[in-house]
Amino acid sequence: MAEERGRRRTLVGTVSSDKMNKTVVVAVEVVRRHRLYGRTIRQTHKFKAHDPVNRFRVGDIVEIRESRPLSKEKHWVVSRLVKGGHEEIAIVDVPEATGGAAASSGSAS
Repeated sequence: MAEERGRRRTLVGTVSSDKMNKTVVVAVEVVRRHRLYGRTIRQTHKFKAHDPVNRFRVGDIVEIRESRPLSKEKHWVVSRLVKGGHEEIAIVDVPEATGGAAASSGSAS
């Protein structure tokens, strides 16, 4: 059966916590207009989503879909990674120039 049962909601949000085992907290931002004043209101909703292999990290943008209740607060499953968050950057140690530091302090006096 390739088709899923019913129509399941999907949301896109940012992983805000990955400290639990097989669970991530996804923050979904909703932007809407105030009914009376017309001002843009930005709201954030947090959902606990199932991550079976602990693959997603803080900062990743993921798509979550609704599922059956998996625990007391977990009713969503991470379906795919939209965009990776932080990439690992190698830090290169730059050796200090000992002659340049001594020369600058000697010329100041």
